[in-house]
Amino acid sequence: MLETSARLLRLLSLLQVRRDWTGADLASRLGVDVRTVRRDVDKLRSLGYPVNATSGVAGGYQLGAGAELPPLLLDDDEAVAVAVGLRTAANGTVSGIEETSVRALTKLEQVLPSRLRRRVSALTAHTSTLAPFGPTIDAGTLTTIAGATRDHQAIRFRYQGRDADAAPRHVEPRGMVHTGRRWYLVAWDLDRADWRTFRLDRIDGDPTLAARFTPREPPHEDLAVYVSRQVSSVVYRHRARLLVHAPIEAVREETSPTSASLEAVDEHSCLMTTGAERLDVLAIHLGVMGFDFEVLDPPELREHLRVLGERFTRAAGAEHLSAD
Repeated sequence: MLETSARLLRLLSLLQVRRDWTGADLASRLGVDVRTVRRDVDKLRSLGYPVNATSGVAGGYQLGAGAELPPLLLDDDEAVAVAVGLRTAANGTVSGIEETSVRALTKLEQVLPSRLRRRVSALTAHTSTLAPFGPTIDAGTLTTIAGATRDHQAIRFRYQGRDADAAPRHVEPRGMVHTGRRWYLVAWDLDRADWRTFRLDRIDGDPTLAARFTPREPPHEDLAVYVSRQVSSVVYRHRARLLVHAPIEAVREETSPTSASLEAVDEHSCLMTTGAERLDVLAIHLGVMGFDFEVLDPPELREHLRVLGERFTRAAGAEHLSAD
């Protein structure tokens, strides 16, 4: 059984990892009874930690928001990740947090053990960051949506579509995905009764919170894969599925999550889903990719490639005759 001080730190760590705990779950994790958990929770409250309790047999507990930010418990990897993340945020695609990121980083590095400072310094000393080339997102928008996703709370906002004026949307957020250039929200659209992907830079104004909801089954077990498929092909007039005769790692280096969705077949090939507004643009993109491939769908792309191939062959033949 843990000593009281060590148990309090363990309890605090558990409360910070997950939003809601039952008294029985905490007691099981700590190796004590529920009554001891109640006493330990009271001790945390006396130290300034806002631990909320819910009534009932389960005796639920939740670390709430207080008047001041209580100390956080971070392991070594978490501390390094936060430090590197703060450095990245100072030059990232989230607007309005550059200065606050620097201030938070200064405070964190002051208390980092020397072994962790060396790890952070090594990472940053040998890493260069280009200025962000994608649209920036207001930090308040990100935190509002992240909190609503965590708490299963619907949100309302006005959304600027590609070819339409901003319109009201009412959604149940499932998660956000960052492609390296843009932020996307995957959410269940209550008015359209379907899953939708929203670019966060197209949200007009601040999202507002609505009623709580019961989470639905997500459209895909990996939201990053889902967003990649949506933005790389679904929005385009022409969609294509290809068997590429190259390892997925090699193909990934020549594409991006917003231009193609990839799925490994074996160590020598992968499936690619992509799209474009015009077949000739799609054909040229595939031609310069640098890998052999087979068109699985659509048939018109195969015909388009055949016509282009004959045209290029004639052009290469004519050039050869002129040289002779």
